[in-house]
Amino acid sequence: MSVVVVGGGMAGAACASALAGHGIEVTLVDRHDYSQFQPLLYQVASSQLPAEDIARPLRTMFRDRSEVTVVTGEVVAVDVEAKTVTTDAGTVGPADQLVIAAGARPNFFGVPGAAEHAIPLYSVRDAERLRRHLRDRLRGLGSPEGGGALTIVVCGGGATGVEISGALAELLQALRDEGRLAAPASVRLVDLGHALLAPFTDRSHRYALDKLTAMGVEVTFGVAVTSVDAGSATLSDGSSVVTDTVIWAGGISGASLVDLTGIPAGRGGRIDVARDLTVPGHPGVFAVGDVANVPDAAGGTLPQLGSVAQQSGAWAGKNVRAQRDGAALAPFHYHDKGIMAMIGRNTAVAEVGPHRHQLEGPFAFAAWLGLHGVLMSGFHDRVDAVMNWADDYLHHARAADLELEDSVGRIAWADDDADRPDLGPR
Repeated sequence: MSVVVVGGGMAGAACASALAGHGIEVTLVDRHDYSQFQPLLYQVASSQLPAEDIARPLRTMFRDRSEVTVVTGEVVAVDVEAKTVTTDAGTVGPADQLVIAAGARPNFFGVPGAAEHAIPLYSVRDAERLRRHLRDRLRGLGSPEGGGALTIVVCGGGATGVEISGALAELLQALRDEGRLAAPASVRLVDLGHALLAPFTDRSHRYALDKLTAMGVEVTFGVAVTSVDAGSATLSDGSSVVTDTVIWAGGISGASLVDLTGIPAGRGGRIDVARDLTVPGHPGVFAVGDVANVPDAAGGTLPQLGSVAQQSGAWAGKNVRAQRDGAALAPFHYHDKGIMAMIGRNTAVAEVGPHRHQLEGPFAFAAWLGLHGVLMSGFHDRVDAVMNWADDYLHHARAADLELEDSVGRIAWADDDADRPDLGPR
């Protein structure tokens, strides 16, 4: 049996791993040569981790799996009936099974200027772009060219918006403490809703708001960004914020690859799938992760979380094996480990398990570090990340020191150059 997996993110990599070693030829296709760990993008953007720590080369991940072939290229066509995928480098397939794990893209909801002038935080390149932008702004702050003040506007009060707001507030405070801010700088978070971290409980809503406010973040509810240009952001209440730094954390939609498949898009521009993760009307086609509307046991739809992506990808691999063996496909069962959000040093919220047992403060902080360290791919990445976290925790101004440098340091694993992803021009 042969399988083509489109997308090497958390879902696609988990699916390929579940298929490897079972006598199935797997071709894994992605535009990049690496798999990124999205929950830590905000730490790359705020100089807490180097990009290499959260981007694992796919060929390194599967170098001991001869059944897995990695193809790097931009997908330009998908034939779900023939199960072929055409990239700018050629055509892959036909295959017996097709797994679509192409992830998602930022959803700007048609806001004028947002796609051109706001910086999303959905990919390693987004995070690196934001880090370099902030570095340049902080270097020039107070100069005639750099302007007299810096206001960072964060659009969206979900986990991404809260985490990047907290990280940047701590960064700015560290720079203030060292006397390295040449002009005022602040973070403002705006959200159309009325609570931060909407999927969490009211207690977590209050905790996150109290902590962010204490860190100096200005939080404004009930308003949205209605337009963005090179020097300002306009809000739905008619006010305007002078800024050239708008971070978009306002939501995602299915990857543009969905349009290439000819499969009608469901809610959020994603592919609707059955409980067994197959695409109705298309035998032998699965969709998993952020590109899919994955149903839960109660008939709802699971959120776009890293844990959902990993588990659904592995489950699809299990069902592909079952299909090969003539066995029944099993409905996806999501193991809910809970939800977490990092706000700052010793400041986090965690609601663990399906009954949402709540932790906050240092205990949630430790739980967050432990879970994300375990989920990261690759021994070197885990070691690097843990050492950087420890250094950042003990050396309060470390991120501030690094923010003004050209790059964030990483351990040089001299025996393993293949551990370095190709992140393009830096």
